Amino acid sequence: MKNQAFNPFLPSWEYVPDGEPRVFGDRIYLYGSHDQFNGKDFCLNDYVCWSAPLDDLSDWRYEGVIYRKDQDPRNRDGKMHMCAPDCVQGVDGRYYLYYQLHVLQCTSVAVSESPTGPFRFYGYVQHPDGTPWGEKKGDTFAFDPGALVDEDGKAYLYVGFSTEGLLQKVFELRGNLADGSVCLALAPDMRTVVGREYPIVPGAIKAKGTEYEGHGFFEASSMRKIDGKYYYIYSSQLSHELCYAVSDFPTGGFTYGGTLVSIADIGYQGNDKPLNYTGNTHGSIIEVNGQWYVFYHRQTNRVKCSRQACAEKITILPDGSIPQVEVTSCGLNDGPLAGKGKYEARIACQLNGKNGIVKSDFAKKEDKKGLLPYFTQTGEDREDNPDQYIANLRDGAWCGFKYFAFDGTESTITLTVRGYASGIIKVYTDREKEPVAKVQIYQSMGWKDYETLIHVEAGVAPLYFVYQGQEGMDFKAFEIQ
Repeated sequence: MKNQAFNPFLPSWEYVPDGEPRVFGDRIYLYGSHDQFNGKDFCLNDYVCWSAPLDDLSDWRYEGVIYRKDQDPRNRDGKMHMCAPDCVQGVDGRYYLYYQLHVLQCTSVAVSESPTGPFRFYGYVQHPDGTPWGEKKGDTFAFDPGALVDEDGKAYLYVGFSTEGLLQKVFELRGNLADGSVCLALAPDMRTVVGREYPIVPGAIKAKGTEYEGHGFFEASSMRKIDGKYYYIYSSQLSHELCYAVSDFPTGGFTYGGTLVSIADIGYQGNDKPLNYTGNTHGSIIEVNGQWYVFYHRQTNRVKCSRQACAEKITILPDGSIPQVEVTSCGLNDGPLAGKGKYEARIACQLNGKNGIVKSDFAKKEDKKGLLPYFTQTGEDREDNPDQYIANLRDGAWCGFKYFAFDGTESTITLTVRGYASGIIKVYTDREKEPVAKVQIYQSMGWKDYETLIHVEAGVAPLYFVYQGQEGMDFKAFEIQ
């Protein structure tokens, strides 16, 4: 790699959640929704694409806007948002982009000669009579489409949504089904449905008493074929996790596999407490040069609508199972980050207040006293080189970075912070043991550097920064030399 790769792996000003990674030729392409910084709703921006060479996952290139929301004939005023898309290459060599306008019940399709567009509107996934699928009574609500073109050239679309309570009744009154995910077989035109819906994974209600109980389908369909098996990746009823199910067939017979990743590490090695903000996540898996990765997104700015793309290495065991992985700061990197260097605080993979953390959707409401830290930035949405940092670290709050390869030599560590804070930042490699460094912090309205010695034993270890003191501070970066 030319450089080290971090999480989030795109620039600090970019908010692309719901990531569908695809390999076309010698590059990996990331398709996803497009949030705004401090967005008031999901998916407010037009679709963009990022790509990287397969031999350097640190070198992401902005491919520009590939499709505008006002290109859809039903959205000429651009008021509807485009939700999580997927892109596949058809047997005709063209690239098909599937998406949904957030208040409609059907799936739209755009097409291009290139994976980076520009895409043009192609039509709607439809019944043979031309009625958009999702608009007939009894159709499943066509949310978060995921596509698969199998080796035999047959194409499939996976859609669905699941909810309980009042919203479920709304869907029922509207004539839509919203109690799990389904598969739709597509004709060679890549938009006409052939045959009936095939149920894939049940939602929370139907999952009770089955192997899916507690991890029923919520949203975010994605399908991959690995060694002859079909792996269906989805966001579970818990929302903060991606799960998977496996079958020998693309249209059914799926058995629950387990959790791939939780954005708060819930379930990882038995952990039952969130180690980061929870909220929804969405993504999929991809193989690059023999290594498999899971792509997902994290929450920022104490809102549910400013999400950023992350990724982790995963392992597919000989029996086909995939153990849950933890979230880290170095997911796409060749290995742990260098034990010496300068790092932005925004790559923290764990963020907690003194008494824990909450769900991003309700953070501002639940954190009435303003005690929780959070990721944020200066500047407006998509400004060049805005400052992204951790804001509002108060007494007892902490952030964690995983992982670094230390050489065992004594070094200096410099922290860049600002704010009314007056206290000590303790640096740990294990929060249950003694700190490896202590830094005295004083009030400063501008960014200020504080330096001290640090000694970490040779090996791979995380770093945790814990603040103890008065008032709060913002944390921009640290450097080990």
